[in-house]
Amino acid sequence: MAPPPEHDTERTTKRPIGRRSVLLGTAVLGAAGALGAAGCGRVPSGDTLARLKSQRTVRLGIAGEAPYGFINEQGDFTGEAVELAKVIFKRLGIGGVQPVATDFSSLIPGLNSQQFDVVSAGMYINKERCDQVIFADPEYQMLDSFIVRKGNPKGLNSYQDVVRAKAKIATGTGYAEIDYAISAGIPEKEIIILQDPVAGLNAVESGRVDVFAGTALTGREVVKKSRKAEATKPFAPLVDGKKKIDGGGFAFRPTDTGLRDAFNTEIHKMKKSGELFRILKPFGFTESEMTTLTAEELCA
Repeated sequence: MAPPPEHDTERTTKRPIGRRSVLLGTAVLGAAGALGAAGCGRVPSGDTLARLKSQRTVRLGIAGEAPYGFINEQGDFTGEAVELAKVIFKRLGIGGVQPVATDFSSLIPGLNSQQFDVVSAGMYINKERCDQVIFADPEYQMLDSFIVRKGNPKGLNSYQDVVRAKAKIATGTGYAEIDYAISAGIPEKEIIILQDPVAGLNAVESGRVDVFAGTALTGREVVKKSRKAEATKPFAPLVDGKKKIDGGGFAFRPTDTGLRDAFNTEIHKMKKSGELFRILKPFGFTESEMTTLTAEELCA
């Protein structure tokens, strides 16, 4: 989901600062302090895995989005990416995982400027991103889904339907769905960019937009308690006439091949044993979303 220009005025609408916002801010400030402290210490350079073992902590960039990485009602960081990272990095000799929340569009720039050591936030593996970072093989595959008003009054089940109905569409900052909408013939200037799926749900419920486009998993989780909105059935977007099935995975700096390869080794073991699905299942993932796709295939 490479970031387009942020052109939607709704993102600047002022609203009360809630507990979630405060906690996210605290997490980012705490990470910045940790980064400064790490910079002063004597740690191995060059070999990132060795350095992280020495520091005993890995900084994980997330986007504050359920179910991938978020703060729960108890104020704790959790999500499939966070819990999976805890297991894998512990096996690599790194006992601490420090989640750092930021805007989705800031994840790859933050990774490459060393604000994080690794990134995972429901990030699809695609060619554009593969030109900037290297990916571990995906832990899941994913279709798209729309958040729409109850009953789906405009019959919006694909990006082509949005074009036909001249519906008002929104999606998230830097999401792959921006490109899918453009491929279907929706002008980029007409795509409203919102902060996250919760903002998308609010926009649909209030009638500001007709549809919010995102992953099928996010859509079905976000609408669970809504009385005004629902998620459409999952579908594969059409890109150049072909159905597109995406896979999401952890991203690393291009120089960190050793760290990525070690992470990949553990991912493959967990897929084979079924442990990966057991970790992801509590966050709404189904067996149909497990995958044998590789990063190489998705980067092609």
